[in-house]
Amino acid sequence: MNIDVIGVPMFYGSDIEGVEFGPQKLREKNIYGVLSKYHKIYDLGDVNVPEENVSNKFFYHPKMKYLKPIIEVNTDLADKVYTSLNSGKFPLVLGGDHSLGLGSISGVSKYYKDFAVIWVDAHGDINSYLTSPSGNVHGMPLAAAMGIGYEDLTNLYFHGTKIKPQNVFIIGARDLDAGESDLIKEKKLDVYSTSRLHEDGITSIIDDILTKINRLNIKAIHLSFDIDCIDSDYVPGTGTPVKNGMTVGEAKTLLKSLAETNLIKSMDFVELNPRLDKEDETADLCIDLIDWTFRYIK
Repeated sequence: MNIDVIGVPMFYGSDIEGVEFGPQKLREKNIYGVLSKYHKIYDLGDVNVPEENVSNKFFYHPKMKYLKPIIEVNTDLADKVYTSLNSGKFPLVLGGDHSLGLGSISGVSKYYKDFAVIWVDAHGDINSYLTSPSGNVHGMPLAAAMGIGYEDLTNLYFHGTKIKPQNVFIIGARDLDAGESDLIKEKKLDVYSTSRLHEDGITSIIDDILTKINRLNIKAIHLSFDIDCIDSDYVPGTGTPVKNGMTVGEAKTLLKSLAETNLIKSMDFVELNPRLDKEDETADLCIDLIDWTFRYIK
């Protein structure tokens, strides 16, 4: 397979500096060599991220931080993802914070008429500016992709909804805001909490998701993987760690099982913050997980 590596060195969505160094750290850890064991790799470099003074974070909207540069970066990313898919390649997007998921999904949506999103994250990322307690846009991208929220986000790259709510599967969520819980009920979203994962077993969760995807006749999946899905004991180098998460073994079982479906056609890997890491513990785990995943991607 031919893989396009696209870096997004941005912290604006999380408002926690350091995560913008994630793509650089993964390159320093030889992600190119790791991926090259299995695939032909094209490193497209980084999406340009405009500089913004932190004192201006609410300049573009009173309830969303850094809105304009986030929209600019995501629009650029969407086009790069679409171009990659259109050339028959697999776009692998390295974050940076998870607000980039809107750009990735938007690019995939322009290419695929009907696809699924599997969002692996400790958080739902389905807030809007009306429900977000923080104003951090990395808590909004999946909602915006489903057409929910501020119109400049929902209409990013092209006008209209990018992904049907029934085609969205959230795994590992254990830190949901009230507005997100309400939206899950309203849209009847498929959300698999970590507690349910531990009760039913990761294999049962995977089987349930793949059965539903088969019924939907889905031919492509965009996998968006936030490392905070893993228990905070194992990932000190991330901005919003949460206890009681997946074990590394559970994450590997999930990634292997999804990769072996041959339906994963694009992927985000986000929220590594090297400034918060301890002796590269999280960075090394990220490289291990990427190595593990792409040995099974076909």
